[in-house]
Parts: sequence; structure tokens; C-alpha cells
Amino acid sequence: MIDDGTGLFTIGELAKATGLTVRTIRYWSDEGVLTPVTRSAGGYRLYDAESFARLELIRTLRELGLGLGHVCEVLAGERTVAEVAAAHVAALDAQIRSLKVTRAVLSTVARRGSSAEETTLMNRLARLSAAERRRIVEDFTTEIFEGLDTADPDIRTRLRFAVAELPDDPTPEQVDAWVELAEMIQDPEFRVLMRKMVEFNAADRGPDVPAGTSLWFMSRLVQTGGEALRRGLAPEDPEAERILRELLGDADRAAVLERLTAATNARVARYRELSAAVSGLGPQATYEQEFAWVVAALELRVDR
Repeated sequence: MIDDGTGLFTIGELAKATGLTVRTIRYWSDEGVLTPVTRSAGGYRLYDAESFARLELIRTLRELGLGLGHVCEVLAGERTVAEVAAAHVAALDAQIRSLKVTRAVLSTVARRGSSAEETTLMNRLARLSAAERRRIVEDFTTEIFEGLDTADPDIRTRLRFAVAELPDDPTPEQVDAWVELAEMIQDPEFRVLMRKMVEFNAADRGPDVPAGTSLWFMSRLVQTGGEALRRGLAPEDPEAERILRELLGDADRAAVLERLTAATNARVARYRELSAAVSGLGPQATYEQEFAWVVAALELRVDR
């Protein structure tokens, strides 16, 4: 306090009392956040006891990350501390999500040893907006289902659901999986493969076939292959013929084999694996051995 009986303080005295630097207090004063009460005869800015409380509030808000604009609004009574805090929380949440995506991309780059070009692509794909990601998915599903009205609607629903949304708070593994998945569903060759599967499905269905029949058949196929494996029955065993007959009836076995070969393609399996990873579901059952048993049994008998 200056020794003139006024009870006023210089910037230096405020700095000494609060632990802030003279430069910081002067900057806040220049920006109009901490207005001096008056000036001394020598032109020095002077502050009163209320300035101490104001200065502590300014420091607290700044330490919490609020900009000077928001601080001014609070001090002027234009917005409450609670309102500004809520807005700041929302901004911080967005910043944290962005930082987590950045960290995830960098972790993937480090793990893959990515080139500059791959890093750029990966970052672009990871930062797509939700609307842009939905557009990619819609383009994919539209192309592989266009004109195939008899395809099982449950298959369409499953495929759209499988291309999962990247969460707002992704792990490096989810970003890695989403980037690979996004690249895959935009790959023309993969789209041709997936459309071929849907064409097979559409060709097998009449107008009166209930939705979900295709998935029911695949479930039954898995059960059949699994039961044969549990019994230790080899695909070449004579009893496998009876099992196939019960499963397929009079269906064209060559056509069934062609469809199963498409459905068990390694890229299709990878597509399902990536979708599960993006969704955070963890490893999913692939039933690879069950499908392999049925395929092997068919291959041995397809020309009979």
C-alpha cells in the first residue's frame, strides 16, 4: 500500500501480494480486465482492496483455461461463472476428443511405420465428420444393393450396422480399424466382391421368402459343421453325404459351394473383424472351422 493514506496499491504491490508478475497484471490492466481505480500524480496505476478479490477471480478463471473475453463477461456480470464454465467444459470436451484422435493416429503411424502419404490419408479419414462417415457408408451400401430388391433385407441391415461409427472417444485400435475399414469399403474391388455376395443372395430368394432366412441358413450351416467337428467326423466320411443332404436338400451344390466360397473370403472376414473392433466389441467368433468343414465336404462331392 502506498504511504499516502489513500489505501491504494501500485501494480508492484499487487504483484508482491498475489505472487503474480508485474507484467501479467499490467497486461490484464491494458486489456481492460483489471481496471485501475485511479492514477498517481506520477501516472502510476493504483488499485484498491476490491482489486485484490477481482485479481484472484481473474487468476482462477485463467488457470482454468478461460479466455480473457469470457473473463470480462463474468466480471461485467454478462454471464455467470456457471454458464461460462459449462461452455468451457463443452469446448474442452471437443478439444480432448480431437487430441485423442491425434494420439490414436500417431500411435498407429508409429506402430505401422507409415509413410508420409499414408499418414496424411490416415489423419484425413480419422477426422472425417460423422456426416462424412455416414456418406461413405451409404455410398457403399447403395452400390452393392442397387437393383437387387429381392436381397434379404436383414442382410442390408447387418451390412449397414457392420460399418460402425467411430466413437467420439476412440482408442488407437479403433482409429486403426476405422481407417482400414474406410479404405476397404471405398475399394472398387472389395465392392465388387460384396455385391457378388448380395447377388447370390438375391438370386436365391423368391418374393415370399421371409426376411432373415439367409441368416437362419448360415446359422444352421455353422451348427451342422460344428456338430460334425465335435463328433470327429471327417469331410470325406460317407456320413457327410447324409449331413449335406439334410442341410441342402436338392439345392445345386456347385452353386452353394460358389456362394460359400464368396462368403468365407479372407477380405470379407477381415471386414467383419474390423467392424467389431471399431464397435469396441472385441474379437468375434468367425466359425472358420465350421464353414471349412462344410466347404470341404461339398468340394469332395460337388460333381457327384
